[in-house]
Amino acid sequence: MDKYLLVVMGFLMIGIPIAFITPTTGELREEPFILLFYVSIGGIIVIIVYSSYKQKKITEKANRERRRRKK
Repeated sequence: MDKYLLVVMGFLMIGIPIAFITPTTGELREEPFILLFYVSIGGIIVIIVYSSYKQKKITEKANRERRRRKK
């Protein structure tokens, strides 16, 4: 996974507890930010799917190059 994706994922993971806990006092929110929670979860899923897709393309390209050299 790229470094910038790890940084974005870190921010998204930090956003999950912020949805339920007030950062200034550390107490639970009466009404949590459900939208922030779901957006963070969705963003993490998108990053994982994108990085898997990107790694698959790199592996396919390496396999093509390896097969070409054998011929």
